[in-house]
Amino acid sequence: MAEFVYVDNSNVFIEGKRVKAVATGRAPNIYVAQNENITDPSYKIDFGRLHYFIAGDDESKIKRCMIFGSRVPKNDSIWDMAKKAGFEIITEQRNFSGKEKKIDTGIVMSMSKDAYTLVDKQKDTITLASGDSDFVPLIKTLVADGFKVDVAFWSHASRELREACSNFIELNEWLDFLSFRNSRYE
Repeated sequence: MAEFVYVDNSNVFIEGKRVKAVATGRAPNIYVAQNENITDPSYKIDFGRLHYFIAGDDESKIKRCMIFGSRVPKNDSIWDMAKKAGFEIITEQRNFSGKEKKIDTGIVMSMSKDAYTLVDKQKDTITLASGDSDFVPLIKTLVADGFKVDVAFWSHASRELREACSNFIELNEWLDFLSFRNSRYE
């Protein structure tokens, strides 16, 4: 499906927990889940499944697969799991007040640099897994410059982002597939 993949871990993970809250009846809809910060705390993303879903299983076609997020406590194995699944890990420290910073700009910088130095416009696909409208200027520019840019995210992704990309891949129907289980791709 994609050869160059960039994942905003927190965005995919947190919003996935909200989608799961709606699916399990904890919230009546996604907008209430967002506004009232309702999540399903049991939902966890399986990085192997996410990698398989977005990048496919043909390792020879994957030229770059990056996941961006904040550093977690040393006893948390989240980044080890992501690395084992095939992701290149980019982490940043949270700021003094505990807010995640530098993630979106890191993704934009990596996508831009790779697009103009590594991506073959005729053959390659760039995939962003995020629903944030902060990415709209980059996506519009890349598409206008002839790149194929897919966005994979939950159905409530920014309307502007959905319209700016070449192809939108809705993750909602894959919610259970993307959830962490102890077995491989069933």
